Amino acid sequence: MFTGIVQGMAEVVAIEKKEAFQTHTIKLIPSMNQGLTIGASVAHNGCCLTVTSIENELVSFDLMQATLKLTNLGLLEVGQSVNIERAAKFGDEIGGHSMSGHISLVGHIDEIIDTPNNRTIWFDLPKSEMKYVLAKGYIGLDGCSLTIGEVEENRFSVHLIPETLERTLFGARKVGDKINVEFDPQTQAIVDTVERVLAAKAV
Repeated sequence: MFTGIVQGMAEVVAIEKKEAFQTHTIKLIPSMNQGLTIGASVAHNGCCLTVTSIENELVSFDLMQATLKLTNLGLLEVGQSVNIERAAKFGDEIGGHSMSGHISLVGHIDEIIDTPNNRTIWFDLPKSEMKYVLAKGYIGLDGCSLTIGEVEENRFSVHLIPETLERTLFGARKVGDKINVEFDPQTQAIVDTVERVLAAKAV
């Protein structure tokens, strides 16, 4: 389980590509790799990956075909960075919201509006998936637990403070960038349940 509180960014220092499979290696600073062991879970842009190798600060992860296809991790190049969150431990403070690390889909940045002390980013999604996006609700974007601002027909906004812009990839993101999206599981469960009940009543 993850909380959506990104601990920082890590540079991708190596990518080994094979058929429908790849291994990438990131450099984790001591504050983020303390106590890390092989088999542990670490979220990369919100996607849960398993540690397969550790050599000092260099930590490797395997990505299967489904991960490469359904997330933005398959687009990574050496020298780029990812948002990192270690798995939550029992008793940790939940500063964001409960996240599974299973990406729902990939959205796109549609518009960026900068003001002196914050940044508003608009994301577009398939209209069929907007039912899970509710104003003032939670959503996971590249592993960040964020509160949804405004909601329109096929897009929504979030408002980002300087701390988030400095700690995560959103400080450098551009229009057109692909973003991993994880819907709030509670919102998704409620919407799906209501749909099933209404469909059963209509029969």
